Amino acid sequence: MPPIIDNGEVILVGENSFIRLSRDGGETITERASHWRVLWTPAGPGHVLFYEGEMTGGEARVYSDNIALARFLQVNIQGFLYPRHADTSLPVRDAEFLREGDARSYSTEFVTSDAEEFSLTWTDLQPAFVMHMPGGRGEGQIPLSAWTTFVQAREARITVDGDFAAGEPYEENRFGRPTSSAVLAWAETWSKLAD
Repeated sequence: MPPIIDNGEVILVGENSFIRLSRDGGETITERASHWRVLWTPAGPGHVLFYEGEMTGGEARVYSDNIALARFLQVNIQGFLYPRHADTSLPVRDAEFLREGDARSYSTEFVTSDAEEFSLTWTDLQPAFVMHMPGGRGEGQIPLSAWTTFVQAREARITVDGDFAAGEPYEENRFGRPTSSAVLAWAETWSKLAD
């Protein structure tokens, strides 16, 4: 079998773990957190948290230790995944990032700004699997390709300033496979499709 080569331009190497919580099985989302730990991009390394939900009064917020990286993600990746986060007029709030735990039992990301402190925790972790999102230029597709390792969490929680967010992870369908709305997405590479 010939090797598989992605001919796109590599634009990111890192992680993009996420938690989406709901009270009604995903019909409505109470909290949406997208956490990036980035090893390499043209805008440099760093961390970004995109967040919105009841805990922020429905306001979309961006936290980072590298403003250029936050803007790069908004324009090149995150904005495709969730268009509301593409708004580069959103202020980027300076924050510190710290991880505790690992993919064997639990993992918690702490994000601390001058005004808020978030914790995102993934627990009851399931065996990892590798997913490839091929991307495309047709309707409903995005012009990006991604390889990622998914470690799904059956349970997840979010706290903001010590208060627990409402809702639970729910089942989603990715390329015909049932998955969770709370995932550690590690060992991730994104590339821009060649013209």
